[in-house]
Amino acid sequence: MSVSGAIPVSSGDAAPGIPVIDVGPFIRNEVGAAGVVKAIEAACRDTGFFLVTGHGVSPQATSRLYSLARAFFDEPQEWKKTIGRGNGVIGGVSFSPIAEEALAATLGLKTPGDYKESLNFGENLPGDIWPNKPDGLEQAFRNYFKEMEVLSKHLRRIFCQAIGLDQDYFEPSFENHLSALRVINYPEQSEAPLPGQLRAGVHTDYGFMTILRSEASPGGLQVRNRNGEWLDAPSIEGAYVINIADAFMRWTNDEWVSTPHRVANPPTDFKGTARRQSIPFFLNPSKDTVIECLKPFIKGGAKYEPITYGEYIDLKTKQAFSKG
Repeated sequence: MSVSGAIPVSSGDAAPGIPVIDVGPFIRNEVGAAGVVKAIEAACRDTGFFLVTGHGVSPQATSRLYSLARAFFDEPQEWKKTIGRGNGVIGGVSFSPIAEEALAATLGLKTPGDYKESLNFGENLPGDIWPNKPDGLEQAFRNYFKEMEVLSKHLRRIFCQAIGLDQDYFEPSFENHLSALRVINYPEQSEAPLPGQLRAGVHTDYGFMTILRSEASPGGLQVRNRNGEWLDAPSIEGAYVINIADAFMRWTNDEWVSTPHRVANPPTDFKGTARRQSIPFFLNPSKDTVIECLKPFIKGGAKYEPITYGEYIDLKTKQAFSKG
């Protein structure tokens, strides 16, 4: 049964699908806002994934970042590898070449590096000086980052209502937040990937939540439901994919789920273009934020000891980039 404000995307009778939820009524404080909260609460418990429409994010800011990042990725690999390799600039840029990161390592799985490259930025994160081409790349990142900050605040307030907290409960945790904006390029696969190599290996995200601008392409985002089945995430023009991440799941005593997901390779017999570009915004709290069970979820006791987000993210990042 669907709830008001949600358009269910069916994945069969065995398990719930990935719902599409119009958050506009909540953002505008209109009739239907309560239905939005109920729909998102159900999604957070069932799959940890949902899509949002009615979000108010500027399509111009999205398009500009997408286009300028694509122009960067079109530059020669030898030049790109000279960009974003230092960490002496707060609010600088970082570049991760193809196969440098293996996300499955965070789940204890050893695989070849993921077949992708990425540009990364966070207002409070270390990076390097920005490249001088394409013109406007840094500003495009900063403008889109601001759009994501606005949307994420709306979503946090929805979460608070769903949990039964004051709507601004989480706001102190996001002062000087360590959020990261990434644009990922999944190139054409002119050669067969290595055994076990995916565009992005199976993983869960580390922080509070992720807001993803994705696109339809062969070899896309797949989500593993509670029955162990892989669902293809629907691609809807203008919608954003939202997923609960590990630190938030820990906050909820594992009642809201951080769901394993991956980016599959294109079919081997596919003849058209399979290049893909996505823009995830990883919403992370501040370094000193203590992640501990929220009171409404304690019930029989907290599963985890309190930990600061800084300690938690250090461990996860070392796992992802481990060469061992």
